[in-house]
This record gives sequence, structure tokens and C-alpha cells, in this order.
Amino acid sequence: MKLSDFDFELPDERIAQEAVEPRDAARLLAHGLVSGRTEHAHVRDLPRFLRRGDLLVVNDTRVVPARLCGARKSGGALDVLVLGPVPGSAPVLWRAFVKPGGRLHAGEEFELESGALRARAVARPAAADGRPGPEWHLAIEDATGRGRAVPALLEDEGRMPLPPYIRRARDAHAARAHDRDRYQTVFARATGAIAAPTAGLHFTPGLLAELAHAGVDRASVTLHVGLGTFQPVTAERVDDHVMHSEEYELSEGTVAAIERARRAGGRVVAVGTTSVRVLESACDAEGRLREARGSTSIFLTPGAPFRVVDVLFTNFHLPKSTLVMLVSAFAGRDRTLALYAEAIAREYRFFSYGDAMLLARRE
Repeated sequence: MKLSDFDFELPDERIAQEAVEPRDAARLLAHGLVSGRTEHAHVRDLPRFLRRGDLLVVNDTRVVPARLCGARKSGGALDVLVLGPVPGSAPVLWRAFVKPGGRLHAGEEFELESGALRARAVARPAAADGRPGPEWHLAIEDATGRGRAVPALLEDEGRMPLPPYIRRARDAHAARAHDRDRYQTVFARATGAIAAPTAGLHFTPGLLAELAHAGVDRASVTLHVGLGTFQPVTAERVDDHVMHSEEYELSEGTVAAIERARRAGGRVVAVGTTSVRVLESACDAEGRLREARGSTSIFLTPGAPFRVVDVLFTNFHLPKSTLVMLVSAFAGRDRTLALYAEAIAREYRFFSYGDAMLLARRE
């Protein structure tokens, strides 16, 4: 397979800049992979497409507001995305992407978020080829005198790390507050992601209650979405791509819920590609699931077996991305691209704040 096999033309106007309200008012393309039947509905219509005994599996990761805006003393603007602590550093340093990182130098100090935080560039580790790597190690502290630790500073002062195709002005305070709520699922619990599991953004408490009333159970997995979600695939041969790794957890309770659903003839409905990655990572060749915790770099492309997931609820993804490859693995490349073409023609909204699709292997 070649990277170009997963390319398609997407007009800029199809990239959603804002989420619809309410969350479940997003449009839904529902397609049966056996019958070939396609229906156009809304996410709020999910109870019509799911049935008693089905199990909804959601990713309960919580996004950290880890983006910080600031300026160098020279006046140049800086964007900082805090990735996490540097292992073993004392005092604690923080891994971060800085734009424009090439202009910083070790020892340079700068302010972030109108002076609420102070940072110092400590080091820029080298990449494997010896050139300067993409990350900086920063010392970060509360500049207000309140003594807040970095996690609290991010919660109080940080911005949601929206993907680059969602454009926001640096001083758009109203949008900033809105995104803090909207770029987080209603079932977010385990803090650790720097990107949202976007299929989950469509659910409301009311829709979840309606599904429960209809006999659709719900269970959770955790996968902390990382920046690799947005990193482009550069290898022309798909098999040459090195997949990013992400931390995950599959609990004993979720394993038991899946086993109950299977015994009762229900379907496992994965909400988002991240839930798929957890379930298929923790499954052996015979289809047995086990409680698991660790990291996964599973890369699902056409021809990969799906041993757990029967139905996939997902957003519309970027051309040539590992996400559209995963959907193609589940539904077939030609069918996926045909459905995407239909969605574009019908003016569906794409990417993180866009519309959704429901793909059923068992109808």
C-alpha cells in the first residue's frame, strides 16, 4: 500500500472550525457493511441504529489545557505545548514543543499567558540523527507568587491544544473559554491527553441516558491521545511508517462487560479510533481480552483483523492519515473513500469539530 492510496480532495470549507450545538445535533452517516445501505441522520438518532444488548465503549481520557502563549523579551510571539515532565529531572523540567523553537537558546527566559507563568529554556535534546530535536526542556514556574505547581498552572492558565486546522486568534477569550468545555467529552475522567478523542465529543448526558434506557450499556477504556494523532505520515510505503505510541488502560470491569455483551449476542460499539486501538491491542489471536495497562503502537491498515469491534462510531479524518487508514481497515479502502466522497458531496463537516459516521460489520 502507498500513502497516496489514502488521499482524497477535501475543500477547505468542509473543515469544521466550530462544533455544532447541542453536541448530538451533528450529522451522522450510518452505513451497513453487509447490506451496503447508507442512511443520513443525526447523532441524536443513535438509539435508532443501536439495539438492546449492544455495548458502547468510550475513551474516558481527559484533555490537559497544555497550550500556553507568550512572548520573548525581544517581542517575538511564542507558542508552547507542554507534553509532560522530563523523567528523573530534579528540579522538575518539562518537555515541550515551542514555536518557533529554532530561535530560542539555552538559558533564555520568557513569560507566558500575560506574565502568569515564567519559563526558562534549559536544553534542546538532539534527535537520533544528531540534529536538534523537536522538543525543548523548560523550567516553568508560577510568576504570580501564588506557588502553583505546573499541573495547576496549566489548569488555571492554559488553553486547549486544538489541532492546527482549527484557527483561533491568540486573544479570542470567548472562544478560549468555549473550547475548554467543548473540546472535552462529557465522560472525561483520566487526565493525560493532549488531544481529544473527538468521536466522544458528540455525546450528551441526555443521549447517554436515552441509550441506557434503550438497553445499550456503556463501558470505558483509557487512551491518552498524543501529538502523534496529528503528525503526518511521510513514508510513501505505508508499511514503512513508524506508528506513535500512546498510554492505555483496559480495566477488568470493561473486559467483563464486553464478555457479557458477546454472550448475549450484543455488539461491541467502539466510540472513536482510540477505543478501537485499546480493544484490538489487548486482544490475543483467539479474540480473548485481558485486563491490560501499558503503551500501544498498534497500526491498523487494510488486511488487519478486528477481533473485538463490531461497530465503529467515528469522525471524518484527514487525508493520508493513520486514522483514515484505520477506518479503511475496518470498512475497506474503496468503500471508505466512496463514503467520504458522498459525505463531501452532501456537505458533511470534517475533522475534530465535524460530523460523524457509524460503520456496522454486524447489522
